[in-house]
Amino acid sequence: MTIRLMALLGLLYALGFALFGVSLAKPAGAERTEAVVVLTGGSGRLERGMAVLKRGEAKRMLVSGADPSVTRADLARRLGPDTLGTLRCCVDLGSEAVDTRSNAEEARRWIVRRGYSSVRLVTSDWHMRRAAYEFRQDLPETTIIEDAVQTRPSLWLLFLEYNKYLLRRAALWLDM
Repeated sequence: MTIRLMALLGLLYALGFALFGVSLAKPAGAERTEAVVVLTGGSGRLERGMAVLKRGEAKRMLVSGADPSVTRADLARRLGPDTLGTLRCCVDLGSEAVDTRSNAEEARRWIVRRGYSSVRLVTSDWHMRRAAYEFRQDLPETTIIEDAVQTRPSLWLLFLEYNKYLLRRAALWLDM
């Protein structure tokens, strides 16, 4: 009986991983939100957030998890000099977050302080499921649009992210 149970759990785990790997998040359409939150740590994320602002699909952006030494001028050097005006008027740099969970906490404080009810979440496709889960836990009353930056994650990266996602769900389910 124990072997059958372990085999069933192993099969469910493998099927879940396969589903996780083939159903990565996609870029959002042109939905308008009040704000955009960009999680640092992956290429293309800042560029996607800036494009959302430039298209008028959000009025303000939080870059969550930015290194405390990063300035708007540093971002302008990376994103192009034509972005400096937008960076000055409409971008806040959050440096309190160190992981996905604290990204959601930092964003919650920012969103509540500004009174926003809708936000576009920008992160990598492989990271979106866990990030969106954390954000929905911290911001149950906020509309969250998932806007994933498409990548080509390795099988190892997907494996690690799947396990982090499962562990985080289990921790919340167990109220830890």
